Amino acid sequence: MSEHDCNAIEIAPGVHWIGALDPGLRSFDMILRTANGTTYNAYAVRGSDGVAIIDTVKAEFADEFFARLAHVARLEEIRVIVLNHLEPDHTGALPELLRRAPQARLIISKRAPAMLKALLKPTDDALDVEVVDTGDEVSLGDRRLRFLNTPYLHWPDTQCTYLVEQQVLFSGDVFGCHHCDLRLFNDRVGEFRFSFDYYYAHIMRPFKSHVRDALKLIEPLPLTLIAPAHGPILRERPRRYVTRYRELSSSGEGFDRPFEANDQPASLIVFYLSAYGSTTRMAEAVQAGAEAVPGLRVSLYDLEGSEIAPFIDLIEEADALAFGSPTVNGDAVKPIWDLLSSLGGISLRGKIGAAFGSYGWSGEAVPMIEDRLRGLKMRVPVSGLRLQLTPTAAELDACRAFGRQIAEAMTGTSNTSVSAERVIDFAELSP
Repeated sequence: MSEHDCNAIEIAPGVHWIGALDPGLRSFDMILRTANGTTYNAYAVRGSDGVAIIDTVKAEFADEFFARLAHVARLEEIRVIVLNHLEPDHTGALPELLRRAPQARLIISKRAPAMLKALLKPTDDALDVEVVDTGDEVSLGDRRLRFLNTPYLHWPDTQCTYLVEQQVLFSGDVFGCHHCDLRLFNDRVGEFRFSFDYYYAHIMRPFKSHVRDALKLIEPLPLTLIAPAHGPILRERPRRYVTRYRELSSSGEGFDRPFEANDQPASLIVFYLSAYGSTTRMAEAVQAGAEAVPGLRVSLYDLEGSEIAPFIDLIEEADALAFGSPTVNGDAVKPIWDLLSSLGGISLRGKIGAAFGSYGWSGEAVPMIEDRLRGLKMRVPVSGLRLQLTPTAAELDACRAFGRQIAEAMTGTSNTSVSAERVIDFAELSP
């Protein structure tokens, strides 16, 4: 297939790829590197009673989409338009498709109606919309489309569509990746395993409990081909990609259970940096205090000169995270922010977070870190601890108490919290 060839590609009998290629894309949604570009996969399924369109493409590529569609179907043959996901890269051509094929009815998941309304901003209720759930089917005569409700993969509205007779799974973003290759099929394109795992890590990993729920629906299905919304079409050994998702979504699984049900000790990780050694002494005291509580594993990491990537798996498996930073120019130090900003790709909801640090004048770093932890959906049950300049012996005792309180919050042995020492504002000392 040449770069300018807009023919549809048959991927199974009566099933055609009518998507678009974007080989020049180098960043997706501002968070993913796309060294090989991406594809916006859309499909046409022909039955004895008409044609179904499954997803569309990004608006800028609508011309490619309609050109390929014209090769396999007349607009008046389109009976249904299935939207597995309403994100604009899959629905950009939808308004024009609805204008050209007004007889078609939209098929969306049960969580999608409000999002569809926000997407299309309809001025009336003329849209023919059918809401489906797991097990619901739409007939195309000699073929059936069966729907699987797979929310939060990676938006609340996502679903998968299964072509029963052909054993083809139109999986939406699940099993996809950002890898553009004109040869289209996984047994013909270049190496894309890194892109597959990289996509999972940044798109699906925060929702891995939902991935496991979806796999319960997908694993029992006979599969001859998986047709995702991005990247290569998986026709050679499609089952191995399902298995890979099971492996990826099961890592650290035990840490999703409550502490009492976990057969491993609860894990607290303490990250810190120190300008003159004061925050280091605080971190060591926090570690000592936490380790005094039985059934706890405490790890201490100095971020100075450390790379962030190796910590991500540790953080995902941990039950609690404490961050120690001095206040420099009214802020936490950059490596702390670098680490915190890298955590958007994993689920931290419900984990315990805490902040501490030494300061010279005002101590803004600790409350700023706490705000970020709450923004990441972590619980912050123990008030942050700030100490001015070099900690005294009594203040190091307070650090040990702080660590112990975090540990007790993790193990459910205490409902109390440590209050930070009152920070003296030097402006209050002015006459």
